[in-house]
Amino acid sequence: MERLSACPVGVLDVTHDGRITAVNRTATELLDADRETLVDSDVTETFPHSVERTLPRTFTESVSHTAFEEYYPEPDRWFSVTVAPDDDGVRVYVEDVTDRHERGQETDRLRAELDRMAVLSELVSEILVELVGATTREGIAETVVTRLGETDRYAFAWFGEREIGGDDVVIRASAGATDGAIDRIRESLDGDDTGPEERAMETGAVRLVQPVADDPAVPEPVRQTAFANGIQSTLSIPLVYGDTVYGVVGVYATEADAFSGRERASFETLGRVAGFAINAARHRNLLLSDTVTELTLEYPADGGPFPTASAACDAALSLDGLVSQEESRLLCYVSVVSAAPSAVAATLADEPGVERTRVIDEGETDGSVEVELVGESPLVAASALGGTVASASYNEGRGEMVVELSPSEDVRRISETIKREFSAQLAAKRERERSVTTERDVRDALGDRLTEKQSEALRTAFFADYFESPRGSTAEEVAESLDITAPTLLYHLRAGQYKLLSSFFEEHDRG
Repeated sequence: MERLSACPVGVLDVTHDGRITAVNRTATELLDADRETLVDSDVTETFPHSVERTLPRTFTESVSHTAFEEYYPEPDRWFSVTVAPDDDGVRVYVEDVTDRHERGQETDRLRAELDRMAVLSELVSEILVELVGATTREGIAETVVTRLGETDRYAFAWFGEREIGGDDVVIRASAGATDGAIDRIRESLDGDDTGPEERAMETGAVRLVQPVADDPAVPEPVRQTAFANGIQSTLSIPLVYGDTVYGVVGVYATEADAFSGRERASFETLGRVAGFAINAARHRNLLLSDTVTELTLEYPADGGPFPTASAACDAALSLDGLVSQEESRLLCYVSVVSAAPSAVAATLADEPGVERTRVIDEGETDGSVEVELVGESPLVAASALGGTVASASYNEGRGEMVVELSPSEDVRRISETIKREFSAQLAAKRERERSVTTERDVRDALGDRLTEKQSEALRTAFFADYFESPRGSTAEEVAESLDITAPTLLYHLRAGQYKLLSSFFEEHDRG
């Protein structure tokens, strides 16, 4: 044994009946015991115990040559053990192979995750293709839920949205083998506890819970049904466009690690694309519809900055145009009557939700101003909910807004949302036939040729009186409103003007 004292492998000399006679230094380190403790002890008792108990079974009536690798809970290591008997006794070799096993387990885990990601990527791609053809909020939600809930990868899925006139989440669609779980989830949504799907809607962020049955943040009925049905993981995916959350999809799985970081990122993308599809479908339906539902909403001074400014300045304000920007920012171009535009701009600048103001046309008692709104307002809400603001006016501390909606929209949901959030009242509702005119056809055709940046630049410059003579705004002022440089603005304006003029003259020449 002296010549094996520095051997990197643990070595134990053992008698045929299991008594240890000698050990090297590596063996004492691996077994976490000194030489005096090991020598003369029974190897089947001194050696760590594994679940399989292979070493004790080897030292039975006759010891045979054997080799094995096992996990030993104490000391939480993997050992490779070789038992080599001869006429004089038995030599036991012990080697720590924990690192190799952990590398193998990590490789297996990564390979399994890659396999899951390949399946998920294909599934998400198929869903996204189907979303392109969807024309309604319900159809989009049904597509997502059905494809996720009916795959073998997940137990079930459901879609929910805010109930009309309230804050509670209600289930609209589900798919998969729920085994009564949907009923328990519906009960929890009706209760006082806030579940993961409701939190996802509040924050607009994907929310993971695992294990479901042990998480106190999950309502008790859901934890009970999760335990009964072997549900271990759930992912809540909000359907988001900008700052608007259109609903939430809850996906439930029986695997403890069903949603890796990469998978959560894929689902977050799916939620944003689905939100975009809902928003696009709403606006497309409104654009293509021959009839519109027209809502007239009235709201008091606390319905936003414009009613307040109209009362403070004793002015009549009317909306000339809107330009939507990212992060729920809205450029509003407002005509002012019976007050100095500078006074109105100064009053608006002090109002909550107003980022900045600028006078475009300054007269003694009339003119126009540009106002940048941020956050929540009736104008932003109407646009985010799928409507088009046809007009808005403010006088004596009150406001009136006319919103056009596609007949396919849930008109009651939209009106109730605006009424609840901004203390508005529904003054009128009517169905109106659209006159399909050549002018509209030409306008739509011309608009289709513009890029989003070109359209935004032209629209902003138009409402800011950039094209007036004398100009109401300089290129630098319009560029600042769009948060771009003046050269970039001029580039978009020239490119957009060229497209519009070439389109017009091509049509004119053909006629």
